[in-house]
Amino acid sequence: MRIRLDIAYDGTHFRGWAKQPGLRTVQGTLEDALARIVGSEVQFVVAGRTDAGVHAAGQVAHVDLDETQWARIEGRPGRAASDPAASDSAASDPARSLARRMRGVLGAYPDVTVTRTSIAPEGFDARFSAVWRRYRYRLADAATGYDPMRRNDTTTLRAPLDVEVMDAAAQTLIGLHDFAAYCKPREGATTIRTLLDYRWLREADGVLIAEVKADAFCHSMVRALVGACAAVGEGRLSVDDVARLRDELTRTSAFKVLPARGLTLAEVGYPADDLLAVRAAQTRARRQR
Repeated sequence: MRIRLDIAYDGTHFRGWAKQPGLRTVQGTLEDALARIVGSEVQFVVAGRTDAGVHAAGQVAHVDLDETQWARIEGRPGRAASDPAASDSAASDPARSLARRMRGVLGAYPDVTVTRTSIAPEGFDARFSAVWRRYRYRLADAATGYDPMRRNDTTTLRAPLDVEVMDAAAQTLIGLHDFAAYCKPREGATTIRTLLDYRWLREADGVLIAEVKADAFCHSMVRALVGACAAVGEGRLSVDDVARLRDELTRTSAFKVLPARGLTLAEVGYPADDLLAVRAAQTRARRQR
């Protein structure tokens, strides 16, 4: 049985998504919580592996449960006797009630939660079926000031920023390109991506928000993209420089990659259910080239 999980977390005290021995990670925390419910180890597949300090409001993962594990979710014989809520919750909709049970295991006021669980449609793969990911970056400048209540999800720069030129620079990056200049290289991994949307705006409270949407992102790509546009906003780069640097295909010291704290994975998009398997096959084929 394949289960889809919708997940949110404050990444401040996690060493990223991916499970690592001896380190606290989102994947490790969630897998341990589910293992307590099903009685054995599980492994999640995620839409996008976020780095240390990056947050998520709309992360998506899936997990495959064997017959014995699913029986414990349903509350059939073999479930944990220490789980008194299992039979009542499973009787209505065991897949949906799993989110509530995991939240119970995670405890009060955790920094990661499962907002929804459901039986995944046929062909669904949290990673390979996705058609786009959308990130949001919060940036405060000299005109905004510092809000201690948002210190975990907002990066602060002391200089004043011109949001109009930042948005103009962002528009020059949209399209299918090799973003090697904006990625940390990983051996054997492509840096060609389709940037579907990139825009900057200043909200009513003065905070600058970047919305960045692509078919996929390579390592540190979003933080590099926002760092380049911040340099434009400060006047250290021109609007045309960000596209020129992209086309040079090499990492540069012309701008700083901004900290993870301001970055949130906002949403992951998927096609209609009847296209999930086709999309997954297409994505796998591209990644294996």
